[in-house]
Amino acid sequence: MAPGGGGMYRDVVESRTALADYGIAPTETDSRNPPSRKSPAVVGGKPGVHELLECPVCGSVMYPPIHQCSSGHTICFNCKTKVHNICPICHQELGNIRCMALEKVAELLELPCRYHFLGCQDIFPYQSRLRHEQNCRFRPYNCPYAGAECSVTGDIRFLVSHLKDDHNVDMHDGSTFNHRYVKSNPQEVENATWMLTVFNCFGHQFCLHFEAFNIGMAPVYMAFLRFMGDDHEAKRFSYSLEVSGGGRKMQWHGVPRSIRDSHKTVRDSLDGLIIQRKLALFFSGGDGQELKLKIAGRIWKEQL
Repeated sequence: MAPGGGGMYRDVVESRTALADYGIAPTETDSRNPPSRKSPAVVGGKPGVHELLECPVCGSVMYPPIHQCSSGHTICFNCKTKVHNICPICHQELGNIRCMALEKVAELLELPCRYHFLGCQDIFPYQSRLRHEQNCRFRPYNCPYAGAECSVTGDIRFLVSHLKDDHNVDMHDGSTFNHRYVKSNPQEVENATWMLTVFNCFGHQFCLHFEAFNIGMAPVYMAFLRFMGDDHEAKRFSYSLEVSGGGRKMQWHGVPRSIRDSHKTVRDSLDGLIIQRKLALFFSGGDGQELKLKIAGRIWKEQL
């Protein structure tokens, strides 16, 4: 489970221009870059200097280009647009004046990770802080619910409560399950409801997804498992899914994907049990007018 107490966190968008200025490309593999050192509070040996880099609008650390008004008040690149190019302090027009002096000072500083309040104790040179934060293991997780656009983020404990209270997701204890999915009109693939069940086992939570969509022109049903935690933890587990009926059986064995990977990423990779609609109706029996799929599964912890 991710460190930190339950709670919702607002993700402040950093300037993408800053990434370009320092030659930093957004990536998911930067966790290999080690921090310079650890420090509880003092930044670059100059307590308080880093506060000069806080944007007066969003409160986040400013990265080049840092703009200023004619009176010297500074603002980050993102907020400059949000305030319609008007200084939020003196209300003068901002124009396109760069605060080059503050940008030079910034290069001398080391700053704490923005997720220090969630448990990250590392500090970084100014230029590499963004790179670390993109993959910091303490950063909040996105809500794994896929049936609606949900912008909620938080730690695992908070998201479990959020899924239960706000999305009415079924919660189950145990590492084995046997679910039945019924749909009266299986021809309406595009209108099928996303289904999500959360399982609590081995001290962790797992999300079982089941949904219908089209691969090209072919309608299919898909079931797959996601791990509520980071990828290195997810790889410690395996799972199996099985659908049967009419004397026939299909099985799937795999490793749960971390919820760091978006639902769409996992679904589009087809990393799960995929059942074509004709075969799903065969498993359902009857006259093919109603979907009745029985899916059994098991989660287990690999011996390392």
